[in-house]
Amino acid sequence: MKEIYIINGEIYRDHCFQKGILYIHDGKIQYVADDEAGAGACLKNHSCQLHAPLCGMFGPHSVNVAHYDSFIRVKSPTNCDAHLTESIFKTCSSLTETQDHVQIVDAAGCKVVPGFLDIHTHGAVGVDINDASADDLEKIGMFFAQHGTTSFLASVLTDTKEQTSWCIQQYLDYLGRPRKGAQLLGIHLEGPFLASAYKGAMPEALLCAGDAGLVEQYQKLAEGGIRYMTVSPEAEGVLEMIPKMKELGITVAMGHSGADYDTAMRAVELGVRAVTHTGNAMRLLHQHEPAVFGAALESEAYCEMICDGRHLHPGTVRLIMKTKGMNRVVAVTDSIMAAGLADGNYHLGVNQVVVEDGDARLADTGVRAGSTLLMDQALRNLIAFTGRPLEEVLVLLTENPARLIGVFDRKGSIAAGKDADLVLLDQNNQIVSVMVGGELCVSVI
Repeated sequence: MKEIYIINGEIYRDHCFQKGILYIHDGKIQYVADDEAGAGACLKNHSCQLHAPLCGMFGPHSVNVAHYDSFIRVKSPTNCDAHLTESIFKTCSSLTETQDHVQIVDAAGCKVVPGFLDIHTHGAVGVDINDASADDLEKIGMFFAQHGTTSFLASVLTDTKEQTSWCIQQYLDYLGRPRKGAQLLGIHLEGPFLASAYKGAMPEALLCAGDAGLVEQYQKLAEGGIRYMTVSPEAEGVLEMIPKMKELGITVAMGHSGADYDTAMRAVELGVRAVTHTGNAMRLLHQHEPAVFGAALESEAYCEMICDGRHLHPGTVRLIMKTKGMNRVVAVTDSIMAAGLADGNYHLGVNQVVVEDGDARLADTGVRAGSTLLMDQALRNLIAFTGRPLEEVLVLLTENPARLIGVFDRKGSIAAGKDADLVLLDQNNQIVSVMVGGELCVSVI
């Protein structure tokens, strides 16, 4: 795999932007050099031209490497935050000689941020997760990457045991092949242990009481790939099975719930760590009965938010963020197969859906059924809804979901040793380019 240097950009580190250089090798971030600490040592007022086709992703032109006469390789990522003690300097001429192995990305005018993680999506571009083949999973991964999402979970809507098992097998088939685009990190099961009174778009006939044995069976079939599961704490048998779900390596969320406050808080005590699409398909807060929504706001559980302007009023978005704090909110899309497509007739699992003006609703009842939101738009919406700067809201799409599902050791921030999943944004927070695992796979240039 080629070595990549990203220069001249503003890099998002420690929740702020800093000028610097990124060095990437073998799909991992090897070094982040501050201008003052390391990159400044390379300034020699020298210019050269390196032809860097970058697989066609940054355009066919050469990249101008201005003012840099050398680039830094540190022997070990363990000293990445110290001043340069052991460096190997490569001149422009030597880089030119080895240009087949080196790519230079000039990120001037761009912000370099971690790739987005969407932990709740049911599909896009004509693909519904509940009937998505391994090829389909790659298709939506490629599409999601165009919108800054570099990792995602496939959310399986409540379905029959046979169909759910088939979805799990497609996930395994996907893992066993070369892949492009956003990386599928695992499965999110939304149901079937949900409350019928708050079923939303869930098929009521397929909802059932908690069954730890069934969860264990699914997890065994998925070879540990079920990372996230939504349950209703008031459903029969669910509270009792939460500890078992934790043992199986599943992050448990509560949603589609009419639970009272005490039941919801008990679920958090037992191990629930998140709240699915907060404020939607749940019993809402009342001054005399806070219910599951009140427990969501008060507890340490993460709150998912669908920031499309339909599922939550901007004032509600601000309230949740202010109440929870920025480190306990996760932006999700809850997108369906219509995302990225025109209005029309679609489906969500076994349900028929009509999309008008981008708003997805069940054809028979008019109940809202997921969204057509994409993560880059969610980012821009968050900024518009809250007035907060980019560096404050980014954690909702990066660090927070990575921490929630247990992948922060390799995803969710820009640091040495982590996967080189990166997004370049322009001054209007539009996608310029996207890198997944060190591979430049998207550019609008």
